[in-house]
Amino acid sequence: MLEGAIEKDAAAFGVARSFSGRRWLLKSVDEGVERELLREISPVLSRLLALRGVTLAQAADYLTPKLKNLLPDPHVLRDMDKAVSRVSAALAAGERIAVFGDYDVDGSTSAALLSDFLSAVGASPRIYIPDRMTEGYGPSPTAMKVLHTEGMALVITVDCGAAAIAALEEAKALGMDVVVLDHHRVDKSPPAIAHVNPNQPDDTSGLGHLCAAGVSFLFLVALNRHLRESGFYEERGMAEPDLRLFLDLVGLATICDVVPLNGVNRAFVRFGLGQIGALSRPGLAALAGIAGAKGPFTPYHLGFVFGPRINAGGRVGRSSLGVDLLTARDADKAGEFAAQLDLHNKERQAIEKLILEEAIALGQVQANAPFLLVSGDGWHPGVVGIVAGRLKERFAKPAFVAGFEGGMGRGSARSIPGIDIGAIIRAAAEAGVIEYGGGHAMAAGFSLTTAQLDDFHKFIDARFSGAGPALAAANDLYLDAVSSPAGANIALVQEIAQAGPFGAGNAEPLLGLPDVRVAFADVVGKAHVKLRLQGGDGTMLDAIAFRAVGTPLGDGLLAARGQRIHAAGRLRQDDWNGRIRVQLEIEDAGPATA
Repeated sequence: MLEGAIEKDAAAFGVARSFSGRRWLLKSVDEGVERELLREISPVLSRLLALRGVTLAQAADYLTPKLKNLLPDPHVLRDMDKAVSRVSAALAAGERIAVFGDYDVDGSTSAALLSDFLSAVGASPRIYIPDRMTEGYGPSPTAMKVLHTEGMALVITVDCGAAAIAALEEAKALGMDVVVLDHHRVDKSPPAIAHVNPNQPDDTSGLGHLCAAGVSFLFLVALNRHLRESGFYEERGMAEPDLRLFLDLVGLATICDVVPLNGVNRAFVRFGLGQIGALSRPGLAALAGIAGAKGPFTPYHLGFVFGPRINAGGRVGRSSLGVDLLTARDADKAGEFAAQLDLHNKERQAIEKLILEEAIALGQVQANAPFLLVSGDGWHPGVVGIVAGRLKERFAKPAFVAGFEGGMGRGSARSIPGIDIGAIIRAAAEAGVIEYGGGHAMAAGFSLTTAQLDDFHKFIDARFSGAGPALAAANDLYLDAVSSPAGANIALVQEIAQAGPFGAGNAEPLLGLPDVRVAFADVVGKAHVKLRLQGGDGTMLDAIAFRAVGTPLGDGLLAARGQRIHAAGRLRQDDWNGRIRVQLEIEDAGPATA
């Protein structure tokens, strides 16, 4: 059960400085909303929904999101009518269509969505995924020349294209039309026939939280409706595609692109998980098999089992492997793609480990700075984003990571709430401090030369002059509720799950377990700390702190054997070896002083 209360604004359990150096606070809740919810809903869900600003009138839709209630009218997106008109005309005329995508999960799923739909209506497209190492991100003039030579009349870009001004101008000069389906923030629209992007200037849709696959799905909803109403299907004696079968891809991308899980995004993930559970897509079935993953699937499986493997082709292998897997119709072929991606993922993990060790050492030298900027010669550009994310988690501050080869570097940045790292990167590019840059508030990419590195550091430093409050807040740990080893049972896990799916914008609840004794603590694997926590009534709870070895948290936990601590973490249901149990995944801990 969830228990107790802590004085407002006081450090939770008196933890002003945990093993990780963080202050703990208990989230404040609107008690009036919570009391109202208690009339119909359990105490657990009442608190969790009240914390999310969900009222009793909204609770039913929140707990059981329905796509038909939450799906917006696609035409609220600027240029949607133009995009639908141009693509439907191409289908009617039998023009050759290319789909130009990105090599990450969002780009691969978006390309697969377009491929599935267009193939179903008799217009199998040419899919073009640029090679990460030789072509970089997004459309280029050279790529457009290739597609023109191949006879393409229309190019649809997905998860890219919004900032590809030169490439789109080249396409226009060659007589090719381009429709852009993107979600990256830009300050001006590209020279395209249509630019469907909730994060472009003058778009008033309010759908900026969509990933590219979400935008692509809305486009297909609008296109499908237009084809039906125009008689396209009836004239050809053709059944229209069932778009519900595409939700596995949309849900997968929504989790992996770490967009906020609110509004229609929650429905995308909820229904997407159900579709993935059926394993009707050969590629996902093959990937689940090779990863040893079994349903019921959760956002964890999407973000940490499927996603990294699909991404691995773009990081260290062949960039089109991800979309090849997702569009495979033959189980044997899907199995081959899945095996290649799994192998590339292992290669990626080995490369990442080596670079991360070097990056952490460099980051420790900058521990007192408001941000980290680390770089190295030979660092693989396919893993710098992952390393930046790891550094951000470890040091609780924005991280910029670049790998250089021959004087040219490619980098990624990851941020904390309150600091728009995408805006910083775009400003640096516009000022000529770096060669290229773009991205979101929490994640961005850039390229630069070794000669630009010092000026880039100075530019970022100037932008962080007023970042003190955001950095301080990022180091605070906010607890959703309080429990105990006795209360941390399967029933609680299942009740918490009703407030899901969890992810960005709807974080999985963080529980505080005060005054528990460390009955056991030891290292498992090479980097994790395994524990058993004992409550005051003697109840034991398994716990684990992932990647904690060698960190202040890991050192503190191992030194606390036999002692009392306060623990904070998230509950997981573990079905290992056929036995269902609950485990606490520890986020932080601190000593329980008398």
